[in-house]
Amino acid sequence: QVQLVESGGGLVQAGGSLRLSCAASGSSDFSLRTMAWYRGRPGRQREWVADVSGDGTATYADSVKGRFTISRDNNRKVVELQMNSLKLEDTAIYYCLQPFGDYWGQGTQVTVSS
Repeated sequence: QVQLVESGGGLVQAGGSLRLSCAASGSSDFSLRTMAWYRGRPGRQREWVADVSGDGTATYADSVKGRFTISRDNNRKVVELQMNSLKLEDTAIYYCLQPFGDYWGQGTQVTVSS
């Protein structure tokens, strides 16, 4: 059973930065699995933010491209999301996901204030 635990959320002013981390446990093939970040904004469906393949190839939603960077450390079984130039509309609960097997973390709140 794969378990994902996010951390690093918090309150930040617009234009600031945060770094989210997702630690995976119970995975024997973490390095083979694409990992993703999603977010749930108030009043909206959960949306895909970014993902990274096992070899480190990253893709991003247009709304975060150029501001967010996803990365992974297969040795530590960690996936991170560096978020820069944060906007009010980035306020959301951010979830880590391993699509293979549909494993989700519990989420971490990011609040961007003006």
